[in-house]
Amino acid sequence: MNKAALTFPVLLAAPYAAAATDWWQPYSAINSGDTAWVMTAAALVLFMTLPGLALFYGGMVRKKNLLSTMMHSFSIAALVSVLWVAVGYSLAFTPGNAFIGGLDRVFLSGMGVDAAKQMTTVSPNAGSVPETVFMFFQMTFAIISTAIITGAFAERMKYSAMMLFSGIWFLLVYVPTAHWVWGGGFMSEGGVLDYAGGTVVHINAGVAGLVAALVLGKRVGYGREAMPPHNMALTLIGAAMLWFGWFGFNAGSAVAADASAGMAMAVTQISAAFGAVTWLVCEKLAGHKPSALGLASGAVAGLVGITPAAGFVATGGAVAIGIITAAASYLAVAVIKHKLAYDDSLDAFGIHGFGGMVGAVLTGVFFNNQVFGGDASVGTQVWIQLKDVLITTAYSGLMSFVILKGVSKICGGLRVDKDTEREGLDIHIHGERVE
Repeated sequence: MNKAALTFPVLLAAPYAAAATDWWQPYSAINSGDTAWVMTAAALVLFMTLPGLALFYGGMVRKKNLLSTMMHSFSIAALVSVLWVAVGYSLAFTPGNAFIGGLDRVFLSGMGVDAAKQMTTVSPNAGSVPETVFMFFQMTFAIISTAIITGAFAERMKYSAMMLFSGIWFLLVYVPTAHWVWGGGFMSEGGVLDYAGGTVVHINAGVAGLVAALVLGKRVGYGREAMPPHNMALTLIGAAMLWFGWFGFNAGSAVAADASAGMAMAVTQISAAFGAVTWLVCEKLAGHKPSALGLASGAVAGLVGITPAAGFVATGGAVAIGIITAAASYLAVAVIKHKLAYDDSLDAFGIHGFGGMVGAVLTGVFFNNQVFGGDASVGTQVWIQLKDVLITTAYSGLMSFVILKGVSKICGGLRVDKDTEREGLDIHIHGERVE
């Protein structure tokens, strides 16, 4: 058996039919140091969305859509939190079957101060933190995953349609895939390596974003008139917040304050830095000036690439992943997007989706058995990674298309009218504007 399946987040579970009392352990097992670190990491990941992603996306749109774009991140943070408490956490992380979890924690029923996280379906370390802390940590992943999608359809989607799509997508796409990879589902049984969300977060959200961009169509005037970012200072501030928060995203996924968390933190910084520099080099080679947007995009691409690999690679692997993922994402944004002429407004697919795919496959190339105590072989692991990338891409793409078509019927269309789009979503949808 591949020992990789015994590390976070792919622990081979005990039988899923275990009683609820079999998947928690006494409060006395909780470690205060681990708990303090995971609480900090959870706050950092929430900080990535609020205000990080909100500012990152908000600065890239036109001024007339600033509030609308930032509202997407804030609204999704509230909506997904409610759905996570109601049923999302239970379906993702309680014992069920290979495809979906159970209902033991609907509305967090039975969760109290006297229980640590379940022993059977997550990290071996998860039992050292209160279940409430683990639940909140995973909630922040669900929030940012859903919010990432909004970058693909910025400046043209109805607010009501966005909210309905986000809620249904979260329940039907994010929750099942989180269970497949991290909750004891079939991908974890197959030995996939996804330390902090290359598959669950970035591929899932990026592919959904691409489908949404294609279904909604291009913005009015796209390709015929300039649509430059209105405030790159906001975008750089948001990118800095994402970079800072990503240490919680990756190092927090160790669910412990240990050596694995330390390595995850180190390789996160290395990959981000090499990704940022690589994007600038790509701009230079293409004959462009070094741009603030390019610097931010390269850093985020490097962060996306290292996310699935953070606890499985050494520093040399992080260098390679940062360079390759940033170069691949640059190609997707600067070449493929324009050749295929789709309007992924803020490059949710180019950086998160395509970058996530590259990072997931590269995890199977550059993993280090000495880092995580496995005995995997490169050929076998690359195949496992590639197979699960394809499954996630197909599932997220198909389900996103179906959900969008259903939401369109319910909401009388997905897009705002042309007059609203030309004048701006801020004033028409929210009755407010930035002066």
